[in-house]
This record gives sequence, C-alpha cells and structure tokens, in this order.
Amino acid sequence: MTLASRLKSTAASTGRAVLGVALGLGLAAAVAFQPVQAFAQTAAPAAVAATPRAEGFGPGLWVIRDADSTIYLFGTIHVLRPTTGWATDRVDAAFDSADQIWFEVSNPDDQAAMMPIVQRLGLAPQTPLSSLLTPEENADLQAAAASVGIPAAQMDIFRPWLAGLTLSVAPLVKAGYDPQSGVEMILKARALAAGKPIHGFETLEGQVGLIAGLPDEAQLDFLRSTLKTFDNAGVELDGLVGAWAAGDVAAIDRLAVREMKAQNVVVYDTLLTNRNLNWAGQIQTLLEGSGTAFIAVGAAHLAGDDSVQAILERRGVSATRVQ
Repeated sequence: MTLASRLKSTAASTGRAVLGVALGLGLAAAVAFQPVQAFAQTAAPAAVAATPRAEGFGPGLWVIRDADSTIYLFGTIHVLRPTTGWATDRVDAAFDSADQIWFEVSNPDDQAAMMPIVQRLGLAPQTPLSSLLTPEENADLQAAAASVGIPAAQMDIFRPWLAGLTLSVAPLVKAGYDPQSGVEMILKARALAAGKPIHGFETLEGQVGLIAGLPDEAQLDFLRSTLKTFDNAGVELDGLVGAWAAGDVAAIDRLAVREMKAQNVVVYDTLLTNRNLNWAGQIQTLLEGSGTAFIAVGAAHLAGDDSVQAILERRGVSATRVQ
C-alpha cells in the first residue's frame, strides 16, 4: 500500500469513528445543531414531510418477550435527509402496539433547556480553543468554521468537544441532512399525536455531561479527527445510512462501532459500553412489569459485541430480530 493510500485509509477510518459518535450520542445533532442555528447564514430547516417507506428490508428491529411484557428495540440515525426511506410495516406495527415509548432522552428538542447546559459545559472563554491547537490545526479550524458560517471568534470560546461535535454535524446539514428529519423527532411527534407516554433513559444534562466530561486529550483527539475528514463527512455518513436503512447491522458494527473503539477506547466506553450497560439494566426493570414498550436509540448501541442485545444475552435475556 502506498503512503497516499495509507493516509486515505486512515482518514476514512477516523471519519467513520467521528460519525460513530453521532450515531451513538442522541444529543449529537441537537447540541451541535444549536450553534449552527445560532451562527450559520443558512435558512432554518423546512418542516418534515411524511416518512418515506424503506426500499427493501429496512432498519433492524428486535423484540424481547416474557409472560406479560413485550419490548421492541429499534436502532436509529439522529440526522437524516428528509427523503431517506426507513419506515416499514413491522416497525409501524411495533410502534402502534406499544403503550409507552422510550428514547435516549425524552426531550432532545427542548432548546430552552439545552441552551444553558451547552453554555455551562461547552464554553471556555478563559481557555481559547486556538491556544490548544497547532497553527496548522487552527487554520483548518478557521476554514471549517467559515465554511458553515460560524465566526472564528465564536468558535474560539468553544471547548474542544463542542467544536468537534458542531463541526461533525454542520457539514452534514450543508449536505442536506436535517436533525428535524432524524428518526427520534419523527417518532416523538407520532407518539405525542397518539397520546403515548414518552420516557428517556437519560437526562439532557446527563447526556451532554458524558461528552463534556471526557478528558481534555480525548476531546482534542475528537476535534482533530473531525477536522481531518470535515470535507468528506457527508460521504462517510451516506455509507452508514445506507447500511442502516438496509438493516446491515454487521456493517454498522464495522464502519462505526469498531472504528470508534479503535480510535479512542475512552470515548467508546463513555458513549457506548457504559451507557449500554445502564440501559440493559433499565430494560430488565421494564421486563419486571407488564405491557409493551417501543425503544428507539442510536443504531451504534444495537451493533457489536457490547451492544444492548449482547449485554442482555449475557444476563440471560434474549432479543430476537424481527423479520
């Protein structure tokens, strides 16, 4: 393999790892889109149209059952193009049968609650971002910020995690991806219209705190990775969305989950493994009750050896793929 090929391969792997964060963190789109909304020169996103139907099999869906409980697990993508087809009859039937709906957080669209959390955990005017980066990295940062309409001075007060998250989502928005077209936003609207109770495994502040609490070097690694693949982020996500829409869980594991683990095990454990362990416990508690629950979480949480299903299996609880 030539040096150029190795560099291209490394950049692609890093890009997939960055996008793995967006797949694994439900608030990635909501947190990162907030600065884009506040500072970008583009128009506000249009209203979400009816969900297009999937072509072919559609995204993965699993079911867990005991004597008096049924729990569905559905993997999602947090930002999508409005034209992406993912609705299927089996997902519709599972959702309609549920008497409660669960997301990573119940209110990812609550911008009034989000803003003070982001300001408190994401801004550090006393430590300019530019002081933490090399001149070359600063040039890349300024170019990336300018391309999405965020003033360099504003970006300079961002902590590395917020800058990385913003710059991982901003080019996706420019490429036509819309947080308002993300699966959770659509399912939440449907749940509200049907009067179904909505619950969250985590809180807004708790989830933002996960990435904000990463060690400084891990945050900087995330930002540097984002800058390396900023121009190709839309292409990388296209591949992951294609795998998700086709129900190819093995590809999601390979392209996002394993890449995240290979790039930074601290980020991997913080955003995936530890949360999956917690959620598996909450699902076991749900099984002790009765009724039907529909759970929709990032697709990265339902792929790989440390997935929610794998953890439950090790605890004697089986999740079956719905065909």
